[in-house]
Amino acid sequence: MISFLTMAEWSPYAVGIGIGLLSCVAFLLSDKPIGCSTAFARTSGMLEQLVRGRSVREMAYYRQFLPEVDWEWMLVLGVVLGSLLSALFSGEFRLEWVPSLWAASYGNDPLTRVLVALAGGICLGFGARWAGGCTSGHGISGTLQLAVSGWLAVAAFFASGALVALLLYGGRC
Repeated sequence: MISFLTMAEWSPYAVGIGIGLLSCVAFLLSDKPIGCSTAFARTSGMLEQLVRGRSVREMAYYRQFLPEVDWEWMLVLGVVLGSLLSALFSGEFRLEWVPSLWAASYGNDPLTRVLVALAGGICLGFGARWAGGCTSGHGISGTLQLAVSGWLAVAAFFASGALVALLLYGGRC
């Protein structure tokens, strides 16, 4: 096995270069930027389609974002599987409902942790759809295209992340 696959942490420079190359390949092959949030919108349409049937495709939103598996959906699947394989190969995989930093600040109750994570995920998903893209769409693809909106989004991501980390954990992170 290639030794870098078993490393617990990879060089951020190597990973950044890899993501940049992936973005270039995505543009060359599909003429589209990489992004993930649309895959979640498509998944919600597929789930709704299971319940309601074909009528979902008649809705204006799902006419624009067809509820089907596409390359972005496969990208998200690849991120999940790649993360799992990386954790397994490096020996870092473990099931952990309450991370130690969270437990030190807010206690060991897994239900509270899951509910806060769920609320945060809903807010992130809503914000990504409202903004017309997620961190990968605006942050990676937007900056790669030298779009001012991409650079502003990245600045907002970092500032917001730092502020929330400060509010949640103080100086402990």
